Parts: sequence; structure tokens; C-alpha cells
Amino acid sequence: MYDALIKYFNSYTTTPLTGDETDSIQSFFTPKKFRKRQYFLQEGEVCKNSAFIIKGAMRKYRVDEKGEEHIIRLYIENWWASDRESVATGAPSAYFIDAWEDSDCLIVSKAHLAELADRIPAMTKWLRTLDANYAIATQRRIGAAISMSAEERYHDLEKSYPEFLQRFPQHLIASYLGINRETLSRIRGRGVKK
Repeated sequence: MYDALIKYFNSYTTTPLTGDETDSIQSFFTPKKFRKRQYFLQEGEVCKNSAFIIKGAMRKYRVDEKGEEHIIRLYIENWWASDRESVATGAPSAYFIDAWEDSDCLIVSKAHLAELADRIPAMTKWLRTLDANYAIATQRRIGAAISMSAEERYHDLEKSYPEFLQRFPQHLIASYLGINRETLSRIRGRGVKK
């Protein structure tokens, strides 16, 4: 299970992690299995951990006053599931995160990540890269939401994250794109005809 995590971290370094560094990383991460629909985080809780997904898929969402779910993020293998705002500020989360598929994860606390960054220089570089990638992805998502048509958003998702279309059902994809299922069906139908 830890091999995937170490491989992931090594992909961000120019020099592979040493045996001692690998041991330190493994000592701070705890394996956890989530059954489909099991919560990693519920609205109102403070998010104190991040989950590295080894196998499976998760989703982050809000529920409005009508009980409708609005997908904020989708996560698959080698992605990190967390509420970054809640982790950073200690404020209660406005989101739910649950497993969409049975998922095997490695869980790490904010304190342990900070300690690893102090011990292992490569971890500091990785955290900066992760922060930058997250900011870029968030900016792209906001830009798409305010400036692209539904069809353009779908094709952008299809190009950027084609695996999402294989792993998540249409109703989750539609919610992630901010459209209804009927609109998504029409867009997909037009794509098949071309």
C-alpha cells in the first residue's frame, strides 16, 4: 500500500527518497478502508486529515436547503481528498467527503505533514507544488464556470480528466459541471453523432 505513496512522492523529487525518509513517511500515514458512501468528512466537522487515495474514488460535495448535492471535487487514485480550508483554518467544514467506490487510503494529519516537511526537504517542495496545482485547478474551474458554455465545460472535462467520465455516473458528472442530467445527455448525444 505504501509503495504507491512513495512512488508518488518520488515523482516530485530529483533524487529518490532515502530509506530513512521513506520510513518517516510511512510512520506518519495510517491505512484506512472506506466502504462506498462511507464518510471521510461530514459537514460541520473540522477536517484534520488528508487522504491519499491508493485505490477507489471519492467525492466532495455540499447539500443545499432542498437536499440537492452539488459536487465540488472528484478524486481518484493518486489524488488527495481533504477540505483544505478547514484544515488550514480549523473552521468547521461546509462539505461532505465520502467514498464513491470502496476505497483504500492512507491518512495523514496536518501536524504530521508539517513535521515531514521539516524533516524532509523534498516534502516542502512537494507541498508547494501541490498548493500551486490546487490553486491552478481551482482558478480553471472558476473560469470555466463563469465563461464557458455547458458543452465547453463538458469537453474541457473530457480532455483534462477523461477517467472521471469512466469512473463516475452521469448525475455526478452533471453536478460537477453545474448542469442537469438532461443537458449532459444532450451534450453526450451530440458527441456520439459527430
